[in-house]
Amino acid sequence: MLSRVFGFGRRAFDSLTEQEILALAISSEEDDGRIYRAYADGLRDEYPQSAKLFEAMAEEEDGHRDQLIEQHRKRFGERIPLIRREHVKGYYERKPDWLVRPLGIDKVRSQAELMEQQAYRFYVEAARHTTDASTRKLLDELAAAEQNHELTAQHLEEKHVTGEVKTSEADTERRQFILTYVQPGLAGLMDGSVSTLAPVFAAAFATQDTFQTFLVGLAASIGAGISMGFTEVASDDGKLSGRGSPIKRGITTGVMTSLGGLGHALPYLIPHFWTATAVAAVVVFFELWAIAYIQNRFMETPFLRAVFQVVLGGALVFGAGVLIGNA
Repeated sequence: MLSRVFGFGRRAFDSLTEQEILALAISSEEDDGRIYRAYADGLRDEYPQSAKLFEAMAEEEDGHRDQLIEQHRKRFGERIPLIRREHVKGYYERKPDWLVRPLGIDKVRSQAELMEQQAYRFYVEAARHTTDASTRKLLDELAAAEQNHELTAQHLEEKHVTGEVKTSEADTERRQFILTYVQPGLAGLMDGSVSTLAPVFAAAFATQDTFQTFLVGLAASIGAGISMGFTEVASDDGKLSGRGSPIKRGITTGVMTSLGGLGHALPYLIPHFWTATAVAAVVVFFELWAIAYIQNRFMETPFLRAVFQVVLGGALVFGAGVLIGNA
C-alpha cells in the first residue's frame, strides 16, 4: 500500500529508455483492449449495440499494439521488456472492469473517454522522450489517433447505437435500477418504517423510559433488517425474473429496513420522554412522506393514492402501538 501511495520501487518516467517506452506503450494498449472487451462482455446481454461499440474500440487498440510491436521488432528485436503502468511513477492507472460495475451505459462511456485522454497525454510525453525519427513519428500518430478516438467513438456510436437504441438502452438501464435497487429498497423502507412503529411506541408508552425504548427500536430495526435481507436473497436468484443480483437486492433491502426503523428509534436517545416522542413523531411523518414520494417517482403510483395508503397504514400501526403501550 505504501509503495503505491508514495511510489517506492517505481521507475521515474524520465529514466525509461526508448525500448522501455515502447514496451510500456505495448502493455498499455493490451490492457486497454482487454478493458474494452470486458466492457463489451458486461454490456452484451442488456445493451448489445453498445457492446459492438466497445468491441470495435478494442480492435482499434489491437491495431495500435500491433504497430508498436512492429516498431519494437525493427529497432530492438523480438524480446520485449516486461514493464507495465504499475512499474512507472506517476503513470495513469486503469480501473479493472469489476470496479466500475454495474456497467451503466453512461459510466462506461465516460470511463472510455477518460482512458483516451490519458493515453493521448502519454503518447505526447513519450514522443518528447524519443530521438529516433520513425519511433517519434509513430508515437505522434498514436497521440493523434487517441485524440481522435472521441470522434471515432462518435462515428462508431452513430453506426451501432442509434437514437432508438439509446432510448431503449436507457429504458432498460432505468428498469434494471428499479428492479435491483428501488423495489427492494422501498420494500425494506416500508417494512422498517411501518412494522417497527408498534413495538417502538408500545415500549415508549408502556415504560416511558427513553433508553429502554431506544434499545427496543434498535433491536427491532436490526433484526428486521437481517430478516428482510436474507429473505430477499433467498426468495429470488434474479435469473428468471431479471431483478439482478440477489446479494445487491438483499443488502439494499436489509440496509433500508434497518434505516426505516432506526429513524424513529434514535430520537429516544433524548432523555426527556415527551421531547423524544415528539421528535420521533416528526421523523415518522418524513419517513412516510419519503415512501409516498418514492412510490410516485419510481413506481408511478399516483401521489395522493400513495400518501393515502402509506399514511393510513402507518396511522393504524402507530395507533396500535400507542394503545398497547397504554394498556
